[in-house]
Amino acid sequence: MKIRLPNADGCVVDYVLQRPEPLVAPRPPAFNRTAYAAAHVVVDPIQPYESWSGAPAIDWDRTLAFRSYLYGLGFKVAEAMDTAQRGMGLGWQGAAELIRRSVAHARQIPGADLACGAGTDQLDDSRRHSLSDVIAAYKEQFDVVESAGGRAIMMASRALCAAARSADDYKSVYDAVIAESRRKVVLHWLGDAFDASLDGYWGSRDVRTAMATVLEIIRLHAGKIEGIKISLLNAEYERELRAQLPDGVKMYTGDDFNYGDLIAGDSTGISHALLGIFDPIAPVAAKALGLLAKQDFEGYCAAIDPTVALSRELFRAPTQYYKAGVVFLAWLNGHQDHFSMAGGMESARSVLHFAEVFRKADEAGVLIRPELALERMARFLGVRAGVEQ
Repeated sequence: MKIRLPNADGCVVDYVLQRPEPLVAPRPPAFNRTAYAAAHVVVDPIQPYESWSGAPAIDWDRTLAFRSYLYGLGFKVAEAMDTAQRGMGLGWQGAAELIRRSVAHARQIPGADLACGAGTDQLDDSRRHSLSDVIAAYKEQFDVVESAGGRAIMMASRALCAAARSADDYKSVYDAVIAESRRKVVLHWLGDAFDASLDGYWGSRDVRTAMATVLEIIRLHAGKIEGIKISLLNAEYERELRAQLPDGVKMYTGDDFNYGDLIAGDSTGISHALLGIFDPIAPVAAKALGLLAKQDFEGYCAAIDPTVALSRELFRAPTQYYKAGVVFLAWLNGHQDHFSMAGGMESARSVLHFAEVFRKADEAGVLIRPELALERMARFLGVRAGVEQ
C-alpha cells in the first residue's frame, strides 16, 4: 500500500505504509491513571451557517458517537474544551448546548464520566471587563455545567487576564467562584503557546511566580479541587508543580509534547492526563495505559513513544491550530464523512503539514482503517494540492 506525498523540498515521492493492517481497538482496559480525552466536535457542513460566526451547525449524532467511542476505550471525556474549538470557532451558546447534550448522553452509558469546560467566553474580547463581570460570567457557566449534572473544569479566562492587575485579582476571582461550586473543580492552566491572550496568567510572566499564586489558591480550596491541568509544554515546570500539590489534588498533564514520560512518572510522582492528543490516538493510548496499569513499562513505552512524534507535529507552532490535525485524523479514520470544521479551521494548516501528519500517524499505528485513510488522503491531495496518484 503506497501513496504519493509531497515533501518539504517541493518534490512528490512515494510513501509506503509501514502499518497497513487495520487497528483492532483493545477491550476497555483498567487504567491506574485518570485519563480524560478532550474531544472535538463534528460540524454539519451542509447546514446553513457562517463558518466564522462562532455558531456552527453541529452534527450531534456524530459528535456524541465519538464520545461513545472514547468511553468504550476506557477514557473519561473533557467536554467543551480547547479541542472542541472553544473561542476558536465554537461560541458559548454552542458550548452550553454541547455540555447539556453530552452530560445527558453520558448518563445513558454505564461507567461513562466527563467534566466540562466552564469559562468566561460569553464576554466580548474586544472590551475590558471588571473583575465582577468575570466572576459573574464564570458563575453563569458553572451553573450550566452543574445544573446539567456535570463537573466543571475552570478554564483559563482571556477576560480575567485582560482585567487583572495583580496576583491578588486572580485569587479573588478564583476564591469567589470555587467557594460556590457544587462539586469538585479541575483548574486549567493553559499556556500562551495555545492562546497568546493568556500571556502572564496568574499575574506574572515568570512561571515560578505564577506557580506560587496558583498553589496558594489550590491550598486554600484543596477540598474542592479535583486537580489541575497544566499545558505549558514544559515537563520541568509540571514536575515542580506536581511535587508541591496537596494530598488528594491530582496533576493532570496537558503537555502534548512530553505526556509519555510525565504519565509514566518518576521519583517525583506521576501525572494523570487531560489531553487533546488522546482524541486522535485513543486506541493506542488505551492500550498503552492498560499496559502501564499492569506495570509493563517496556510495553507502555513501545506503544506510547511513537505517538509523541505525531503529537509534536500536530501541536507544533502555531500550537492553537492543532485542532485541524485532530479533525483531519478523525476524518481519515472514518469517524466523520468530511474534513470541515467550525470557523473554517480546516484551512489553518498547510498540505505539507497534513502529509507529515499522515506519515507520523502511520508510523504511530493510529490509522484505524489504513485502506480508507489512504483513499481519503489521496482525494485530499488531489483537491488541495493537485497531487494525482
